[in-house]
Amino acid sequence: MRPMQSEVMRGFAAVNGTKLYYEDTGHGAAVVLIHGLCLSCRMWDSQLDSLVDRFRVIRYDVRGFGESAVPDKPFRHADDLRALLDYLDVPRAHIVGLSMGGRIALQHAVLYPEQCRSLVLVDSAIDGFDWNENWSVSLDAIRACAHRGGAKAANRMWLGHELFAAARENPECAPKLTEIVEADSGWIWLHDALAQGIDPPARMRLAEIRVPALVIVGKRDLPDFHAIADILVAEIPGAARVEMPGVGHMSNMEDPTAFNELLLGFLPAV
Repeated sequence: MRPMQSEVMRGFAAVNGTKLYYEDTGHGAAVVLIHGLCLSCRMWDSQLDSLVDRFRVIRYDVRGFGESAVPDKPFRHADDLRALLDYLDVPRAHIVGLSMGGRIALQHAVLYPEQCRSLVLVDSAIDGFDWNENWSVSLDAIRACAHRGGAKAANRMWLGHELFAAARENPECAPKLTEIVEADSGWIWLHDALAQGIDPPARMRLAEIRVPALVIVGKRDLPDFHAIADILVAEIPGAARVEMPGVGHMSNMEDPTAFNELLLGFLPAV
């Protein structure tokens, strides 16, 4: 039974061999919000009030993060998303993903185009991208920190990464971001990655995407994420690119008012 507009249905979906924590509220066309690495669905708190009057809003913790179960065998995040939407009886949805969440959204759009109504790719990652060497070195250093000092020490190092420089300077964003990252289990820093990509990778299959797409990137985000945004706009047919001034990687948390205006300018038009 669907909740009334003011109610939030919370629960754990036993799908695709795991348990995913989710929240489901509102009515109308479904909008799914997918969080970034070592974050949780709480990063979308500032979007709910703006969306729920017009949309059914579904947000969830990706496998291995937040309150969802950690992986115990190889899997694909896109398959988890497909199974969650089936579980919630959602035939099609607008998919909004930030960073890792954008990568998941792209995989899902390629593998399950019938479930995708539109894409909003926010400071997105993508499979098959040739990352700057410094990026790989920095992540290896965080993993080494985890094995020396534990997962929580690694989370603190992740929070201090240059990726979050702009967010740390933002007095409204910084405390919430710190709270979310510090609450993460840090499982990913201590274990081999079990999440599988798709073959060929999404980077090679962007021309297959046939739904409206909005690409958002913070002006202060790292160069790799600007390069990815350029690729997405160049290769997804009809995709639009918006650069948000004054913000970095966590654009939805750093300037929620401007971000919400972009969402509400795009989603109803679709």
